[in-house]
Amino acid sequence: MGYREEIIEGRNVVLEALKSGRPVDKIFVEDGCQDGPILTIKREAKKRDAIIKYVSKERLDQLSETKKHQGVIAYIAAYEYSEVEDIMALAKERCEDPFIILLDNIEDPHNLGAIIRTAHQAGAHGVIIPKNRAVGLTSTVARTSAGALNYIPVARVTNLSQTIDKLKKEGLWFVSADMDGDVMYKTNLTGPVGLVIGSEGEGVSRLVKEHCDINARIPMKGQIDSLNASVAAGVLMYEIVRQREFK
Repeated sequence: MGYREEIIEGRNVVLEALKSGRPVDKIFVEDGCQDGPILTIKREAKKRDAIIKYVSKERLDQLSETKKHQGVIAYIAAYEYSEVEDIMALAKERCEDPFIILLDNIEDPHNLGAIIRTAHQAGAHGVIIPKNRAVGLTSTVARTSAGALNYIPVARVTNLSQTIDKLKKEGLWFVSADMDGDVMYKTNLTGPVGLVIGSEGEGVSRLVKEHCDINARIPMKGQIDSLNASVAAGVLMYEIVRQREFK
């Protein structure tokens, strides 16, 4: 499977991509377009939970490579998304307690790629990302993952909080990375666990944090108050690995 994220333009092309089930990450539609073909695209996109963003014609002209976009441009993911069930099945196949990374508001593709790479190396069973306010599996993410996307499933969900609640019913508990939490070394991170990481600026959103069981923080000795999101994710992942290995 290649690393190229594809941009497709034009009403018929985008509609056929949706109908064929290709992994459409995002669709840009000219604001105000409400004719038949556009309504059909919107209907098909809704069926497949594809994100639609309404933008000006000027913005579409900037994004367009062909200059024949007909009011619609779509981005096809560089890699296929998995389902949350695939992640749980992988843990069962390995006879291991589930170890899942959930990412809230990670918009930098380099951070996402680095987190996926580390998650694979740390033995996590999968990564879950939200459909909105987050980067998808772009070619930059694929490159930065250094091939890890071939080995670790990445699922994309509409609602992280609902996904957390669903996985709790399957025995997982959830720890949120939070500067106000307990020091990670003093926190029991063993068992079936989901690690929730937020963006550098905002951290884990309040609503998602409310659905987590505990908050854990990384000790900070310097004068700035945060680490790069992918670095923080790596530190916490390997604390989970350490506790699993030496419990």
